[in-house]
Amino acid sequence: MFADRIVKLQRFIVSQGEDVISKQIYRSGTSIGANIAESINAQSEADFINKLSIALKEANETEYWLSRLHHAGYIDERGFVSMKNDNDELIRMLVQSIKTVKKRIND
Repeated sequence: MFADRIVKLQRFIVSQGEDVISKQIYRSGTSIGANIAESINAQSEADFINKLSIALKEANETEYWLSRLHHAGYIDERGFVSMKNDNDELIRMLVQSIKTVKKRIND
């Protein structure tokens, strides 16, 4: 699960002496799954889209923080690529889910 990888990454980064960005990536990276979980019991299709849209924003923010940590040398190339690929897959799934529901609403 992506959130579990984020938690492990955050612990590693803190052990390297970085505290500020580690909190940011922890919040955004774990929020993705939380918002997806909330979407399961959405009260309407609009609420479902809203929850997934929040998850998408958090995934985009997570990508930003991953990039910053990589450029600062806290994440090596292999770790960065692996985490980025997982995050990119989440982004693709979220975008597709949002598009599918919007299309269904508009048809």
